[in-house]
Amino acid sequence: MAFVKAKIFVDISGTLEFEKQFDVLFNPSDYSIASSNSYNWAKVKGLSLPIAQFDSGESDTLTMELFFDTYEAKSDVRFHTSKISGLLDIIPDLHAPPVVRFVWGNLNFTGVVTNVSQKFTMFSGEGVPVRATLNVTFKAWMSKSEQLKKLPRNSADRTKQKTINQGDQLWMIAAKEYVNPALWRDIANANGIDNPRLLQSGKKIVVPRLE
Repeated sequence: MAFVKAKIFVDISGTLEFEKQFDVLFNPSDYSIASSNSYNWAKVKGLSLPIAQFDSGESDTLTMELFFDTYEAKSDVRFHTSKISGLLDIIPDLHAPPVVRFVWGNLNFTGVVTNVSQKFTMFSGEGVPVRATLNVTFKAWMSKSEQLKKLPRNSADRTKQKTINQGDQLWMIAAKEYVNPALWRDIANANGIDNPRLLQSGKKIVVPRLE
């Protein structure tokens, strides 16, 4: 089986052409990918626990430790480590750091470098660092057009009519229609409901569109 070097591709023009690339000096021994979601917790009177309202997904993070050693070559290891730390630098034309792509085997991760921690552990007689370990964090990145393509099409952008069923509560309807139980007041105001706990089964109510 052929040995494959991990590569980092760099988009320096903002066109996602990834014009620049370089190999890491040594492949990482392992890496971690973390995923998460963000929630808001809405408090509703009469409930013992808050209602979880999905806010948004969080970008995946890729973390790894990269090892660098130039002792035998008797050269400054910072020549190699600066390629990694330099991915935090702002490109003047973009007013932002570059988007990068880390490729190794079947791992193809597009994102931005958000953190680089450098530790130099060996030096030449002249004090030049020849060995280093870098902890690197990448955060997934996606263009605005790609994200818009993934937006749900069934958002609450039009007025609806709903029949009250036995056991229904306004916060439950708001959670279903708006994905936010705290917006039950919009439904109450649209229907002139003074007491949201006294809902009549079989009655039709209006679920207004969100502005």
